Amino acid sequence: MTIEITSPEVEALILQRMQAGAFKSPEDLIRALLQSSGPDTRTGADLIAALQQCPHPEIDIEPSTVVSLVVRDAAL
Repeated sequence: MTIEITSPEVEALILQRMQAGAFKSPEDLIRALLQSSGPDTRTGADLIAALQQCPHPEIDIEPSTVVSLVVRDAAL
């Protein structure tokens, strides 16, 4: 497999990490990043649970019902 870095900014970041001694090669950096981030298995239920644990209970997270002032009859 060949991975091509086309962004100069990304290449510079990789080189900075290698020069700092954090990694010996770009492959080591990629391996470390992949191992540190597992698959995202969060669900919508997880998001709702996180929102319900909000440290600001005064904030209402329930969607409000909007009543439209413009109502038109529709003949079908």
